[in-house]
Amino acid sequence: MAGDDLVFSVNGEKFEVLSVNPSTTLLEFLRSNTPFKSVKLSCGEGGCGACIVILSKYDPVLDKVEEYSINSCLTLLCSINECSITTSEGLGNTEKGFHPIHKRFAGFHASQCGFCTPGMCISLYSALSNAHNSKNSHSSPEYLSASAAEKSIAGNLCRCTGYRPIADACKSFAADVDIEDLGLNSFWRKGESREEMLKKLPPYNPDKDLVTFPDFLKEKIKRQHNVLDQTRYHWSTPVSVAELQQILAITNPGGDRGLMKIVVGNTGTGYYKEEKQYGRYIDISHIPEMSMIKKDDRGIEIGAVVTISKVIDALMEESTSAYVFKKIGIHMEKVANHFIRNSGSIGGNLVMAQSKNFPSDITTLLLAADASVNMINAGRHEKLRMGEFLVSPPIINTKTVLLKVHIPIWATSSTTGLLFETYRAAPRPIGSALPYLNAAFLAVVSQDASSRGIMVDKCRLAFGSFGGYHSIRAREVEDFLTDKLLSRSVLYEAVRLLKGIIVPSIDTSYAEYKKSLAVGFLFDFLYPLIESCSWDLERKHVDGHVDPTISLPLLSSAQQVLESKEFHPVGEAVIKFGAELQASGEAVYVDDIPSLPNCLHGAFIYSTKPLARIKSVGFKGNVAPIGVLAVITYKDIPQVGHNIGYISMFGTGLLFADEVTICAGQIIALVVADTQKHANLAAKLAVVEYDLRNIETPVLSVEDAVKRSSLFEVPPEYYPEPVGDISKGMAEADRKIRSVELRLGSQYFFYMETQTALALPDEDNYIVVYSATQSPEYTQSVIATCLGIPDHSVRVITRRLGGGFGGKAIKSMPVATACALAAQKLQRPVRIYVNRKTDMIMAGGRHPMKITYSVGFTSDGKLTALELTLFIDAGIDVDVSPMLPQNIMNSLKKYDWGALSFDIKVCKTNLPSRTSLRAPGEVQGSYIAESIIENVASSLNMDVDVVRRINLHTYESLRKFYKQVAGEPDEYTLPLLWDKLEISADFKRRAESIKQFNLSNVWRKRGISRVPIIHQVMNRPTPGIVSILSDGSVVVEIAGIEMGQGLLTKVQQMVAYGLGLIKAEGSQDLLERIRLIQTDTLSIVQSSYTAGSTTSENCCEAVRLCCGILVERLKPTMNRILENARSVTWDTLIQEANAQSVDLSARTFYKPESSSSEYLNYGVGASEVEVDLVTGRTEIIRSDIIYDCGKSLNPAVDLGQIEGAFVQGIGFFMYEEYTTDENGLINEEGTWDYKIPTIDTIPKQFNVQILNSGHHKNRILSSKASGEPPLLVAASVHCATRSAIKEARKQYLSWNHNNGDRGDGSDPGFELPIPAIMPVVKQLCGLESVEKYLESKTSP
Repeated sequence: MAGDDLVFSVNGEKFEVLSVNPSTTLLEFLRSNTPFKSVKLSCGEGGCGACIVILSKYDPVLDKVEEYSINSCLTLLCSINECSITTSEGLGNTEKGFHPIHKRFAGFHASQCGFCTPGMCISLYSALSNAHNSKNSHSSPEYLSASAAEKSIAGNLCRCTGYRPIADACKSFAADVDIEDLGLNSFWRKGESREEMLKKLPPYNPDKDLVTFPDFLKEKIKRQHNVLDQTRYHWSTPVSVAELQQILAITNPGGDRGLMKIVVGNTGTGYYKEEKQYGRYIDISHIPEMSMIKKDDRGIEIGAVVTISKVIDALMEESTSAYVFKKIGIHMEKVANHFIRNSGSIGGNLVMAQSKNFPSDITTLLLAADASVNMINAGRHEKLRMGEFLVSPPIINTKTVLLKVHIPIWATSSTTGLLFETYRAAPRPIGSALPYLNAAFLAVVSQDASSRGIMVDKCRLAFGSFGGYHSIRAREVEDFLTDKLLSRSVLYEAVRLLKGIIVPSIDTSYAEYKKSLAVGFLFDFLYPLIESCSWDLERKHVDGHVDPTISLPLLSSAQQVLESKEFHPVGEAVIKFGAELQASGEAVYVDDIPSLPNCLHGAFIYSTKPLARIKSVGFKGNVAPIGVLAVITYKDIPQVGHNIGYISMFGTGLLFADEVTICAGQIIALVVADTQKHANLAAKLAVVEYDLRNIETPVLSVEDAVKRSSLFEVPPEYYPEPVGDISKGMAEADRKIRSVELRLGSQYFFYMETQTALALPDEDNYIVVYSATQSPEYTQSVIATCLGIPDHSVRVITRRLGGGFGGKAIKSMPVATACALAAQKLQRPVRIYVNRKTDMIMAGGRHPMKITYSVGFTSDGKLTALELTLFIDAGIDVDVSPMLPQNIMNSLKKYDWGALSFDIKVCKTNLPSRTSLRAPGEVQGSYIAESIIENVASSLNMDVDVVRRINLHTYESLRKFYKQVAGEPDEYTLPLLWDKLEISADFKRRAESIKQFNLSNVWRKRGISRVPIIHQVMNRPTPGIVSILSDGSVVVEIAGIEMGQGLLTKVQQMVAYGLGLIKAEGSQDLLERIRLIQTDTLSIVQSSYTAGSTTSENCCEAVRLCCGILVERLKPTMNRILENARSVTWDTLIQEANAQSVDLSARTFYKPESSSSEYLNYGVGASEVEVDLVTGRTEIIRSDIIYDCGKSLNPAVDLGQIEGAFVQGIGFFMYEEYTTDENGLINEEGTWDYKIPTIDTIPKQFNVQILNSGHHKNRILSSKASGEPPLLVAASVHCATRSAIKEARKQYLSWNHNNGDRGDGSDPGFELPIPAIMPVVKQLCGLESVEKYLESKTSP
């Protein structure tokens, strides 16, 4: 029968789609067929929150609207038939006014680059909507708790802010928040009363500010529920199991469904990326029998298409007396993130686990609770227990359909106790991360009458995600424990048995760690029963490691900062330029620029070999995939052009591999197709044939590079100078530590917006390129050189970036160049939006390095000499690597080493070329210094904080190490910061209380560490243009690129200040009348690049000079008017100046004086952490930072930079693994395996203080940089973790000693690798800590 059209609404607007490919996602449609661009593509796998929208469904029977957030990148367009979609623009916008969420995000300074902000706003909106619609007895409607407000953004990633201001914006809507706890904002000033504060917040009224379901759609649904036309959409929507069976039977009588796909939420494609093209989709979410939830006295029955969120709600209902259900519900809240749980079904999760070995938590929970599943095949029903289901043949792509799940109620008698506990060790505590291992244990226990001990009457022990094929039960351990009286020796035997059962597959990483987790979880479950001889349902044992309801930390806010009125409005916490536009999603990024009708799309084919001859590039069967128009290689570069992909101050690099590819990840070709989806798919399907004959062995390590003299030359001016006499320094040392080796890994940028460009060919061999780049002028030169045309024929335009962090300085150039080459060759617009996996493979990231050092020091901890050998892995291209030696040494010199000598080699390897990532070299140098100090303190058995203080510079030693860059004595504020932080962070008292904590806690250890930083920066020549238009409004052009650092805001403030000096009426309030426009290489020249933390101040100085020129030009006109009037308004002055043909546009080129172009930044940070010895998880309890900003140009912007840099540093030191395989190809592919910090992994208490230090006349209005230096302070978290591990190792050694170990009981010392991820921390604390502890308790 003929069906109906696909009809839905977006932001209240009706959309009717007459035919569409069924694999089209909602995100693809929104971005290419609607004007709404707030939904962003960032990861494309449901792991970042940039693309989320609100989905509303109307039920005509109940006359009720259901509303929740979903991922538009995974949701299929056909599945939203008759639904309403709301994006951030739909909440509010420039035209109809911004929503209170947008206003509060702006006012709390919670948006930096802005790419993630619309998704954050939708997440918060979803929480507000849920609170309003919640009819739970325990929470009244319209009540949002502070904890729920914070949790609302737990699935959203942000790389800029460090999350604290976002948390504040969210909590401002909470009913139970103490408003005085909220951080710096533009609504109130510190010291105002609560009433005043509340009054000044943009008001939120649920009745007005929540979106309503469109009437036209309601009426349509009431008339009749439409079913899509199967022939036009290739989409079936069965409404009964019988109809589903019929469809399956007709489609493929042979039993194999072939290219047909059953879908509910389609969230599985986030994990299992699709390359197949399905001929038909069957949406089973409308089948009533599969959507029901039924409860009775035997248990709960859940239909297979019920979403995980609804399963959680059903299990957690107040009326549910079943304790097991609640525990399962609590655990399920940690699965994925809220928007995946809102659309992913329980059946989908189980089928992926059963058929594809997906590492599921849910199967483990259900296995422990003895759940069963119902399936149907060709009319035949089958019921299987969960364990049987998991080992039966895969049901995916067969005619078998999972119908429902049944979880039984577990009842106990008056004499027995029921215990049920679930466990999960994952990089993030509350979701958005697959576990290293999960477990669920159920036990029925009773009291033994004679011994008063605890008997195990029955138990079920389930484990999953450990690298086996599916969740399993440890039956041998269950059998062993059943009918046993629990004791330490029984538990010890159980643990030993368990280790033989948890056997990860051969290719599983951290196999021993996973075994250790299984042991730790079983111990945690049973040991309290042995200790207390009783059972406690709430399991509140003090030193256990699992809190059953981990609620999010309520983050305390940053301290307020001093605002200065001296240079009004410079120095004030002005809201970021365009913040509300970013929140509503109206801010335009490169990929938001609408495509022209004939626009093509590109995707890269990259090498998978480190060194090989390329024989051919093509596709399987020599048939080009659908939509492909061209494959561009080096052969397509014009004869007058060059194969060039980037220019840096140290050299150039190739755009494409030529006959030979020289590293894995190198660009071989660009596929050009009619859509981005087709281009990406074609690039995946490409076949590159390699020839390895007569090819020398690639260089894949720094050691090999040094051995083979494969090195990049470092120009003498970039090679640092040694300090002092090293042999004299070593001779003065009482003690020496020799030849210690350290290795530091890499880090990926994880900007939310991946590399992107749009090229538009124009007349006369001229081309316009919109590029997300930090270096427009360099990009222009590269494109011109590649195409063989003059620079003036290439116009590169950049408005803003969705994050950069150095990754879009060099690495953006080949993307823009390839785009321009394709556009020029095909004479059509071409755009590239690099997918996350390809971006990660090509990005290069931070420089890995190997360090060997010898250090001399006296017995009281004073350093006398340091000798270093550094091998830096630069990868295949020179990029900016030769600047690394100087950067490393500049930050390593923060301590007085006495004498310092080094041998630094920049190694050329056949690995992806590394590039600058926020504080390149500086973060490594600063950390190397801390690692050495830690070792020195350890060898002397001294408090490391004391050793740090002893070796802080005096002003004299600072001059010795930094020469004239040290500045004047009063500029050296580091000792002052050190002492101030000691008081404000209550450092000494807390250090003492941590000692007490560690003595009284066996399974948790704490550490605290205080770290100083010195970070050298340099001002650069920078142009600026300021023009006053005829109506008195002002337009400004600068060389810097806004990428979240608040550059435009500071410049806007500086222009308002500079023009305000004319003192005309109204000139003091020019801020709102100043517009900054995009950077255009044919308008502003000599623009260099945006990097190194000083672009904001350089641009500010350039426009200040412009304003000075304009004020001087306006003064004669002003004086003439004042001869006949008492005052003059700004508008009158400008009208008159125009009439007199005064030049109202000024361009300057700021050149810093050589004496003051470089200066030092100072900061101190202290962090306290707690390490869980069972899992190796590190929790940051508190971080305090004090940072010298000089006189801050905008304290709100600088505060955001400090917090954001610090949290990015936490990522480097604690979470982010960016590794390569044996060919040098990057292993990590996206959000599933690359974990940047989230709101649940940042410090619980986060206090940041900006020191507005004295007047430095050589600085730009006495300001200092804030973008990169604070990242170095994050080493305090790593050092505190090291301190906690040290305590754990002491304890472990004492257990060993008690067990008769003949060692001397001293710790041989250790290095804590970077990143200090859970398996690494656990290994250093002791993988066998549980066994050793039990042995120590059972040994005589």
